[in-house]
Amino acid sequence: MTDSWATFGADLHLELVAGRGLRAGLTESLREAARGGRLAPGTRLPSSRTLAADLGIARNTVAEAYAELVAEGWLTARQGSGTRVAERVRPRRAAAPAPVRRPARRGPSYSLMPGSPDLGGFPRAAWLSAARRALTDAPNEAFGYGGDPRGRVELREALAGYLARARGVHADPERIVLCSGFAHGLQLMTRVLRARRVREVAVEAYSLDVHRDLLASGGLRTRPVPVDACGARTAELAGTGTGAVLLTPAHQFPTGVALTPGRRAAAVDWARSTGGLILEDDYDGEFRYDRQPVGALQGLDPDRVVYLGTASKSLAPGLRMGWIVAPPGLVDELLAVKGRTDWTSSALDQLTLAQFLTSGAYDRHVRGMRLRYRRRRDELVAAVGERVAVSGIAAGLHAVLDLPGGTERSVIQAAAWQELALEGLRRFRHPDADMPPRDALIVGYGTPSDSAWTPTLAALTATLP
Repeated sequence: MTDSWATFGADLHLELVAGRGLRAGLTESLREAARGGRLAPGTRLPSSRTLAADLGIARNTVAEAYAELVAEGWLTARQGSGTRVAERVRPRRAAAPAPVRRPARRGPSYSLMPGSPDLGGFPRAAWLSAARRALTDAPNEAFGYGGDPRGRVELREALAGYLARARGVHADPERIVLCSGFAHGLQLMTRVLRARRVREVAVEAYSLDVHRDLLASGGLRTRPVPVDACGARTAELAGTGTGAVLLTPAHQFPTGVALTPGRRAAAVDWARSTGGLILEDDYDGEFRYDRQPVGALQGLDPDRVVYLGTASKSLAPGLRMGWIVAPPGLVDELLAVKGRTDWTSSALDQLTLAQFLTSGAYDRHVRGMRLRYRRRRDELVAAVGERVAVSGIAAGLHAVLDLPGGTERSVIQAAAWQELALEGLRRFRHPDADMPPRDALIVGYGTPSDSAWTPTLAALTATLP
Protein backbone atom coordinates (compact mmCIF):
# COMPACT_ATOMS: atom_id res chain seq x y z
CA MET A 1 0.00 0.00 0.00
CA THR A 2 1.31 3.45 -0.91
CA ASP A 3 -0.24 6.85 -0.54
CA SER A 4 0.85 10.49 -0.29
CA TRP A 5 -0.31 13.78 1.08
CA ALA A 6 0.35 17.39 0.04
CA THR A 7 -0.33 20.06 2.62
CA PHE A 8 1.38 23.08 4.19
CA GLY A 9 3.65 23.25 1.15
CA ALA A 10 5.12 19.75 1.84
CA ASP A 11 4.75 16.80 -0.51
CA LEU A 12 5.44 13.57 1.38
CA HIS A 13 5.28 10.22 -0.33
CA LEU A 14 4.41 7.55 2.28
CA GLU A 15 5.11 3.91 1.57
CA LEU A 16 3.01 1.84 3.97
CA VAL A 17 4.38 -1.63 3.44
CA ALA A 18 1.88 -4.44 3.69
CA GLY A 19 2.56 -6.92 6.46
CA ARG A 20 4.20 -4.40 8.77
CA GLY A 21 0.98 -2.85 9.98
CA LEU A 22 -0.36 0.59 9.28
CA ARG A 23 1.11 2.25 12.38
CA ALA A 24 4.58 0.73 11.89
CA GLY A 25 4.58 1.62 8.19
CA LEU A 26 3.46 5.19 8.86
CA THR A 27 6.00 5.62 11.66
CA GLU A 28 8.86 4.33 9.52
CA SER A 29 7.86 6.53 6.55
CA LEU A 30 7.78 9.67 8.71
CA ARG A 31 11.07 8.74 10.41
CA GLU A 32 12.85 8.27 7.06
CA ALA A 33 11.38 11.50 5.69
CA ALA A 34 12.73 13.41 8.68
CA ARG A 35 16.10 11.62 8.64
CA GLY A 36 16.60 12.08 4.89
CA GLY A 37 15.67 15.75 4.86
CA ARG A 38 12.45 15.50 2.86
CA LEU A 39 10.80 16.96 5.94
CA ALA A 40 12.90 19.92 6.99
CA PRO A 41 13.30 20.80 10.68
CA GLY A 42 10.44 23.01 11.81
CA THR A 43 7.99 21.70 9.19
CA ARG A 44 4.47 21.58 10.63
CA LEU A 45 2.72 18.26 10.03
CA PRO A 46 -1.00 17.87 9.37
CA SER A 47 -3.20 17.17 12.37
CA SER A 48 -3.84 13.51 13.14
CA ARG A 49 -7.44 13.96 11.98
CA THR A 50 -6.41 15.50 8.64
CA LEU A 51 -3.71 12.93 7.88
CA ALA A 52 -5.98 10.04 8.84
CA ALA A 53 -8.66 11.33 6.48
CA ASP A 54 -6.09 11.80 3.67
CA LEU A 55 -4.71 8.26 4.08
CA GLY A 56 -8.04 6.61 4.81
CA ILE A 57 -6.90 5.13 8.11
CA ALA A 58 -7.98 5.45 11.75
CA ARG A 59 -7.08 8.66 13.60
CA ASN A 60 -5.68 6.63 16.54
CA THR A 61 -3.15 5.02 14.17
CA VAL A 62 -1.78 8.42 13.21
CA ALA A 63 -1.82 9.68 16.81
CA GLU A 64 0.16 6.64 17.99
CA ALA A 65 2.74 7.08 15.18
CA TYR A 66 3.16 10.75 16.10
CA ALA A 67 3.53 9.87 19.80
CA GLU A 68 6.25 7.31 19.09
CA LEU A 69 8.24 9.75 16.96
CA VAL A 70 7.88 12.46 19.61
CA ALA A 71 9.32 10.02 22.16
CA GLU A 72 12.24 9.25 19.81
CA GLY A 73 12.92 12.96 19.31
CA TRP A 74 12.03 13.14 15.62
CA LEU A 75 8.93 15.27 16.23
CA THR A 76 7.81 17.87 18.78
CA ALA A 77 4.27 18.50 19.96
CA ARG A 78 3.26 21.71 21.75
CA GLN A 79 -0.17 23.01 22.64
CA GLY A 80 -1.19 25.64 20.08
CA SER A 81 1.80 24.94 17.85
CA GLY A 82 0.83 21.55 16.46
CA THR A 83 3.18 18.72 15.59
CA ARG A 84 6.45 19.72 13.94
CA VAL A 85 9.65 18.08 12.76
CA ALA A 86 12.22 18.53 15.54
CA GLU A 87 15.34 20.61 15.16
CA ARG A 88 18.34 18.28 15.09
CA VAL A 89 21.92 18.97 16.04
CA ARG A 90 24.07 17.79 13.20
CA PRO A 91 27.66 16.74 13.86
CA ARG A 92 30.00 19.60 13.05
CA ARG A 93 32.57 19.12 10.36
CA ALA A 94 36.13 19.85 11.21
CA ALA A 95 36.65 23.50 10.47
CA ALA A 96 38.98 24.21 7.58
CA PRO A 97 41.98 26.27 8.58
CA ALA A 98 41.19 29.93 8.20
CA PRO A 99 42.89 31.45 5.15
CA VAL A 100 45.64 33.88 5.85
CA ARG A 101 44.12 37.30 5.23
CA ARG A 102 46.34 40.02 4.00
CA PRO A 103 45.41 43.55 4.93
CA ALA A 104 43.22 45.02 2.21
CA ARG A 105 44.98 47.69 0.22
CA ARG A 106 43.25 50.96 0.74
CA GLY A 107 42.45 52.86 -2.40
CA PRO A 108 43.05 56.59 -2.63
CA SER A 109 40.53 58.79 -0.82
CA TYR A 110 40.79 61.51 -3.48
CA SER A 111 41.28 61.44 -7.24
CA LEU A 112 42.34 63.96 -9.85
CA MET A 113 42.79 61.37 -12.57
CA PRO A 114 42.01 62.76 -16.04
CA GLY A 115 39.42 61.41 -18.44
CA SER A 116 36.27 61.47 -16.34
CA PRO A 117 33.52 64.03 -15.71
CA ASP A 118 31.88 64.59 -12.34
CA LEU A 119 29.59 61.57 -12.29
CA GLY A 120 27.47 63.20 -9.60
CA GLY A 121 26.52 65.84 -12.14
CA PHE A 122 24.59 63.41 -14.34
CA PRO A 123 21.16 64.99 -14.98
CA ARG A 124 19.06 62.18 -13.51
CA ALA A 125 15.71 63.96 -13.42
CA ALA A 126 15.99 65.38 -16.93
CA TRP A 127 17.23 62.04 -18.27
CA LEU A 128 14.34 60.21 -16.60
CA SER A 129 11.89 62.63 -18.16
CA ALA A 130 13.41 62.06 -21.59
CA ALA A 131 13.38 58.29 -21.03
CA ARG A 132 9.66 58.39 -20.20
CA ARG A 133 8.89 60.31 -23.38
CA ALA A 134 11.10 57.98 -25.42
CA LEU A 135 9.43 54.90 -23.98
CA THR A 136 5.95 56.31 -24.61
CA ASP A 137 6.73 57.27 -28.21
CA ALA A 138 8.90 54.25 -29.12
CA PRO A 139 7.55 52.22 -32.05
CA ASN A 140 7.04 48.52 -31.42
CA GLU A 141 9.92 47.57 -33.71
CA ALA A 142 12.35 49.39 -31.40
CA PHE A 143 12.00 46.44 -28.98
CA GLY A 144 13.11 43.92 -31.60
CA TYR A 145 16.49 42.45 -32.50
CA GLY A 146 19.06 44.74 -34.05
CA GLY A 147 17.79 46.96 -36.80
CA ASP A 148 19.69 49.42 -38.97
CA PRO A 149 23.42 48.87 -38.29
CA ARG A 150 23.87 52.64 -38.27
CA GLY A 151 21.62 52.87 -35.19
CA ARG A 152 18.25 54.48 -34.55
CA VAL A 153 17.35 57.08 -37.15
CA GLU A 154 15.79 59.30 -34.47
CA LEU A 155 19.15 59.74 -32.74
CA ARG A 156 21.08 60.12 -35.98
CA GLU A 157 18.76 62.94 -37.07
CA ALA A 158 19.04 64.64 -33.67
CA LEU A 159 22.83 64.35 -33.73
CA ALA A 160 23.05 65.71 -37.27
CA GLY A 161 21.25 68.87 -36.19
CA TYR A 162 23.18 69.31 -32.95
CA LEU A 163 26.65 68.66 -34.40
CA ALA A 164 26.04 71.08 -37.27
CA ARG A 165 24.89 73.79 -34.86
CA ALA A 166 27.33 73.29 -31.98
CA ARG A 167 30.46 71.85 -33.62
CA GLY A 168 30.27 72.93 -37.28
CA VAL A 169 30.15 69.31 -38.47
CA HIS A 170 28.72 68.44 -41.89
CA ALA A 171 26.57 65.54 -40.70
CA ASP A 172 23.99 63.80 -42.85
CA PRO A 173 22.00 61.24 -40.78
CA GLU A 174 22.78 58.64 -43.44
CA ARG A 175 26.51 59.10 -42.79
CA ILE A 176 26.29 58.80 -38.98
CA VAL A 177 27.10 55.41 -37.50
CA LEU A 178 26.38 54.93 -33.81
CA CYS A 179 28.80 52.98 -31.63
CA SER A 180 29.34 52.29 -27.93
CA GLY A 181 31.99 54.96 -27.34
CA PHE A 182 35.19 56.33 -28.84
CA ALA A 183 37.20 53.14 -28.25
CA HIS A 184 34.62 51.09 -30.15
CA GLY A 185 34.57 53.61 -32.98
CA LEU A 186 38.36 53.49 -33.18
CA GLN A 187 38.28 49.69 -33.28
CA LEU A 188 35.86 49.81 -36.21
CA MET A 189 38.03 52.33 -38.04
CA THR A 190 41.11 50.19 -37.42
CA ARG A 191 39.44 47.33 -39.27
CA VAL A 192 38.43 49.66 -42.11
CA LEU A 193 42.00 50.92 -42.44
CA ARG A 194 43.35 47.37 -42.47
CA ALA A 195 40.89 46.47 -45.23
CA ARG A 196 42.25 49.48 -47.16
CA ARG A 197 45.78 48.08 -46.73
CA VAL A 198 46.84 50.87 -44.41
CA ARG A 199 49.67 49.66 -42.20
CA GLU A 200 50.65 52.78 -40.25
CA VAL A 201 48.72 55.52 -38.44
CA ALA A 202 50.32 58.74 -37.20
CA VAL A 203 49.43 59.76 -33.65
CA GLU A 204 50.31 62.75 -31.49
CA ALA A 205 53.58 62.19 -29.64
CA TYR A 206 51.72 62.80 -26.39
CA SER A 207 48.45 60.88 -26.65
CA LEU A 208 46.31 58.35 -24.86
CA ASP A 209 48.19 55.07 -24.66
CA VAL A 210 44.93 53.09 -24.70
CA HIS A 211 44.19 54.38 -28.19
CA ARG A 212 47.69 53.54 -29.40
CA ASP A 213 47.25 50.04 -27.98
CA LEU A 214 43.93 49.64 -29.81
CA LEU A 215 45.58 50.54 -33.10
CA ALA A 216 48.46 48.16 -32.43
CA SER A 217 46.13 45.31 -31.48
CA GLY A 218 44.42 45.83 -34.85
CA GLY A 219 47.73 45.30 -36.64
CA LEU A 220 48.63 48.95 -37.28
CA ARG A 221 51.94 50.60 -36.46
CA THR A 222 51.85 54.04 -34.85
CA ARG A 223 54.17 56.90 -35.78
CA PRO A 224 54.51 59.82 -33.33
CA VAL A 225 53.99 63.38 -34.57
CA PRO A 226 55.65 66.02 -32.33
CA VAL A 227 53.35 68.29 -30.30
CA ASP A 228 54.11 71.87 -29.24
CA ALA A 229 52.17 74.94 -28.10
CA CYS A 230 50.32 75.03 -31.46
CA GLY A 231 49.28 71.38 -31.37
CA ALA A 232 50.53 68.54 -33.53
CA ARG A 233 53.14 69.53 -36.13
CA THR A 234 51.01 68.28 -38.99
CA ALA A 235 53.36 69.61 -41.71
CA GLU A 236 55.67 66.74 -40.75
CA LEU A 237 53.13 64.21 -42.05
CA ALA A 238 54.37 64.88 -45.60
CA GLY A 239 56.58 62.15 -46.95
CA THR A 240 55.95 59.71 -44.09
CA GLY A 241 53.92 57.23 -46.14
CA THR A 242 51.40 56.89 -43.34
CA GLY A 243 47.79 56.22 -44.36
CA ALA A 244 45.91 58.02 -41.57
CA VAL A 245 46.43 60.32 -38.60
CA LEU A 246 44.59 60.45 -35.26
CA LEU A 247 44.24 64.00 -33.90
CA THR A 248 42.55 65.77 -30.97
CA PRO A 249 42.23 69.26 -32.54
CA ALA A 250 39.79 71.01 -30.17
CA HIS A 251 41.67 70.23 -26.94
CA GLN A 252 44.77 68.12 -27.38
CA PHE A 253 45.08 65.28 -24.92
CA PRO A 254 46.99 65.53 -22.71
CA THR A 255 48.74 68.89 -23.30
CA GLY A 256 45.47 70.83 -23.56
CA VAL A 257 46.37 73.02 -26.56
CA ALA A 258 44.15 73.66 -29.58
CA LEU A 259 45.35 72.88 -33.09
CA THR A 260 46.00 76.23 -34.77
CA PRO A 261 44.39 77.15 -38.13
CA GLY A 262 47.70 76.74 -40.00
CA ARG A 263 48.25 73.27 -38.57
CA ARG A 264 44.65 72.32 -39.41
CA ALA A 265 45.13 73.44 -43.01
CA ALA A 266 48.38 71.45 -43.24
CA ALA A 267 46.61 68.30 -42.05
CA VAL A 268 43.83 68.68 -44.62
CA ASP A 269 46.35 69.41 -47.41
CA TRP A 270 48.23 66.24 -46.50
CA ALA A 271 45.03 64.15 -46.59
CA ARG A 272 43.96 65.57 -49.96
CA SER A 273 47.35 65.09 -51.58
CA THR A 274 47.95 61.54 -50.32
CA GLY A 275 44.44 60.12 -50.09
CA GLY A 276 44.95 59.66 -46.35
CA LEU A 277 42.29 59.94 -43.68
CA ILE A 278 42.16 62.16 -40.60
CA LEU A 279 40.52 60.56 -37.56
CA GLU A 280 39.24 63.42 -35.41
CA ASP A 281 38.71 62.74 -31.71
CA ASP A 282 36.57 65.71 -30.66
CA TYR A 283 37.87 65.45 -27.10
CA ASP A 284 36.27 67.93 -24.67
CA GLY A 285 35.02 69.97 -27.63
CA GLU A 286 31.94 71.25 -25.77
CA PHE A 287 33.72 72.62 -22.70
CA ARG A 288 35.51 75.92 -23.36
CA TYR A 289 35.95 78.84 -20.99
CA ASP A 290 38.23 81.67 -22.14
CA ARG A 291 37.97 81.49 -25.89
CA GLN A 292 35.49 81.36 -28.74
CA PRO A 293 34.28 77.88 -29.70
CA VAL A 294 36.78 75.96 -31.81
CA GLY A 295 34.88 74.19 -34.56
CA ALA A 296 35.51 70.62 -35.58
CA LEU A 297 38.28 69.95 -38.09
CA GLN A 298 35.76 67.89 -40.07
CA GLY A 299 34.10 71.10 -41.28
CA LEU A 300 37.18 71.87 -43.41
CA ASP A 301 36.90 68.70 -45.48
CA PRO A 302 34.07 66.22 -44.75
CA ASP A 303 35.43 63.91 -47.47
CA ARG A 304 38.79 63.37 -45.78
CA VAL A 305 37.97 63.64 -42.05
CA VAL A 306 36.28 60.91 -39.98
CA TYR A 307 34.65 62.62 -37.01
CA LEU A 308 34.33 60.61 -33.76
CA GLY A 309 32.31 61.94 -30.85
CA THR A 310 30.94 60.60 -27.58
CA ALA A 311 28.69 61.44 -24.64
CA SER A 312 31.25 60.13 -22.15
CA LYS A 313 32.47 63.55 -20.98
CA SER A 314 29.34 65.62 -21.52
CA LEU A 315 27.02 63.11 -19.81
CA ALA A 316 28.65 59.94 -18.46
CA PRO A 317 30.89 57.15 -19.79
CA GLY A 318 28.48 54.55 -18.42
CA LEU A 319 25.98 55.40 -21.17
CA ARG A 320 28.34 53.75 -23.71
CA MET A 321 27.19 56.13 -26.44
CA GLY A 322 29.32 57.37 -29.32
CA TRP A 323 29.05 58.22 -33.00
CA ILE A 324 31.08 58.31 -36.18
CA VAL A 325 30.40 60.82 -38.95
CA ALA A 326 31.96 59.13 -41.94
CA PRO A 327 32.88 60.53 -45.38
CA PRO A 328 30.36 59.46 -48.03
CA GLY A 329 32.65 56.86 -49.57
CA LEU A 330 33.42 55.24 -46.22
CA VAL A 331 29.96 54.45 -44.86
CA ASP A 332 29.55 51.10 -46.63
CA GLU A 333 33.03 49.99 -45.54
CA LEU A 334 32.26 50.97 -41.96
CA LEU A 335 28.96 49.11 -41.96
CA ALA A 336 30.65 46.04 -43.44
CA VAL A 337 32.97 45.73 -40.43
CA LYS A 338 30.31 46.71 -37.90
CA GLY A 339 27.86 44.03 -38.95
CA ARG A 340 24.40 43.79 -40.38
CA THR A 341 22.51 44.76 -37.22
CA ASP A 342 23.03 47.29 -34.44
CA TRP A 343 24.13 45.44 -31.30
CA THR A 344 26.15 48.25 -29.77
CA SER A 345 23.79 50.10 -27.45
CA SER A 346 20.22 49.88 -26.24
CA ALA A 347 17.62 51.20 -28.66
CA LEU A 348 15.82 52.81 -25.72
CA ASP A 349 18.99 54.61 -24.64
CA GLN A 350 19.41 55.88 -28.20
CA LEU A 351 15.81 57.11 -28.26
CA THR A 352 16.28 58.74 -24.85
CA LEU A 353 19.37 60.62 -26.01
CA ALA A 354 17.46 61.73 -29.10
CA GLN A 355 14.74 63.17 -26.86
CA PHE A 356 17.37 64.74 -24.62
CA LEU A 357 18.95 66.51 -27.60
CA THR A 358 15.79 67.69 -29.35
CA SER A 359 14.13 68.96 -26.14
CA GLY A 360 17.03 71.30 -25.37
CA ALA A 361 17.87 69.44 -22.14
CA TYR A 362 21.32 68.51 -23.45
CA ASP A 363 22.22 72.16 -24.15
CA ARG A 364 21.02 73.21 -20.70
CA HIS A 365 23.04 70.45 -19.06
CA VAL A 366 26.23 71.35 -20.95
CA ARG A 367 25.84 75.04 -20.05
CA GLY A 368 25.39 74.17 -16.38
CA MET A 369 28.39 71.81 -16.30
CA ARG A 370 30.51 74.38 -18.15
CA LEU A 371 29.91 76.87 -15.33
CA ARG A 372 30.68 74.25 -12.68
CA TYR A 373 33.92 73.14 -14.35
CA ARG A 374 35.03 76.71 -14.96
CA ARG A 375 34.60 77.48 -11.26
CA ARG A 376 36.72 74.48 -10.37
CA ARG A 377 39.37 75.42 -12.89
CA ASP A 378 39.57 78.94 -11.45
CA GLU A 379 39.87 77.56 -7.91
CA LEU A 380 42.61 75.18 -9.04
CA VAL A 381 44.63 77.97 -10.67
CA ALA A 382 44.18 80.19 -7.62
CA ALA A 383 45.41 77.42 -5.31
CA VAL A 384 48.52 76.32 -7.24
CA GLY A 385 49.25 79.07 -9.77
CA GLU A 386 51.91 80.78 -7.63
CA ARG A 387 53.83 77.52 -7.15
CA VAL A 388 53.71 75.86 -10.61
CA ALA A 389 52.97 76.89 -14.18
CA VAL A 390 49.45 75.87 -15.23
CA SER A 391 48.55 75.40 -18.91
CA GLY A 392 45.90 73.81 -21.14
CA ILE A 393 43.10 75.50 -19.22
CA ALA A 394 41.16 77.33 -21.94
CA ALA A 395 38.91 74.31 -22.41
CA GLY A 396 38.30 70.75 -21.32
CA LEU A 397 38.27 68.94 -17.99
CA HIS A 398 41.97 68.84 -17.12
CA ALA A 399 44.93 71.14 -16.62
CA VAL A 400 48.68 70.60 -16.99
CA LEU A 401 50.85 71.49 -14.00
CA ASP A 402 54.51 71.76 -14.98
CA LEU A 403 57.07 70.36 -12.53
CA PRO A 404 60.84 70.77 -12.13
CA GLY A 405 62.76 68.29 -14.27
CA GLY A 406 63.04 64.82 -12.78
CA THR A 407 60.40 65.32 -10.07
CA GLU A 408 57.27 63.84 -11.66
CA ARG A 409 57.61 60.38 -10.13
CA SER A 410 58.43 61.68 -6.63
CA VAL A 411 55.45 64.07 -6.68
CA ILE A 412 53.09 61.24 -7.65
CA GLN A 413 54.50 59.14 -4.81
CA ALA A 414 54.05 62.04 -2.41
CA ALA A 415 50.43 62.33 -3.56
CA ALA A 416 49.89 58.67 -2.68
CA TRP A 417 50.89 59.50 0.91
CA GLN A 418 48.14 62.13 0.85
CA GLU A 419 45.73 59.41 -0.44
CA LEU A 420 45.46 61.34 -3.70
CA ALA A 421 45.50 59.65 -7.13
CA LEU A 422 47.42 61.68 -9.73
CA GLU A 423 48.63 61.01 -13.28
CA GLY A 424 51.87 62.22 -14.80
CA LEU A 425 52.49 63.44 -18.34
CA ARG A 426 55.24 60.93 -19.07
CA ARG A 427 52.79 58.04 -19.18
CA PHE A 428 51.25 59.46 -22.36
CA ARG A 429 54.52 59.98 -24.25
CA HIS A 430 54.92 57.73 -27.29
CA PRO A 431 57.96 55.46 -26.75
CA ASP A 432 59.37 56.54 -30.14
CA ALA A 433 58.73 60.27 -29.69
CA ASP A 434 61.63 62.42 -30.90
CA MET A 435 61.22 65.17 -28.34
CA PRO A 436 62.58 65.65 -24.81
CA PRO A 437 60.48 64.27 -21.94
CA ARG A 438 58.50 66.80 -19.95
CA ASP A 439 57.70 66.49 -16.24
CA ALA A 440 54.15 67.54 -15.45
CA LEU A 441 50.90 66.47 -13.81
CA ILE A 442 47.66 65.97 -15.73
CA VAL A 443 45.05 67.14 -13.22
CA GLY A 444 41.50 66.05 -14.02
CA TYR A 445 39.48 68.63 -12.12
CA GLY A 446 36.22 67.25 -13.50
CA THR A 447 36.62 63.95 -11.63
CA PRO A 448 35.83 64.78 -7.95
CA SER A 449 32.28 65.17 -6.73
CA ASP A 450 31.25 68.57 -5.40
CA SER A 451 31.53 67.34 -1.81
CA ALA A 452 35.04 65.96 -2.41
CA TRP A 453 36.41 68.93 -4.36
CA THR A 454 37.67 71.04 -1.44
CA PRO A 455 39.58 68.26 0.39
CA THR A 456 40.94 66.98 -2.94
CA LEU A 457 42.32 70.43 -3.78
CA ALA A 458 43.85 70.64 -0.29
CA ALA A 459 45.55 67.26 -0.80
CA LEU A 460 46.99 68.48 -4.12
CA THR A 461 48.42 71.67 -2.65
CA ALA A 462 50.01 69.64 0.16
CA THR A 463 51.69 67.45 -2.45
CA LEU A 464 53.27 70.00 -4.76
CA PRO A 465 56.96 70.88 -4.30
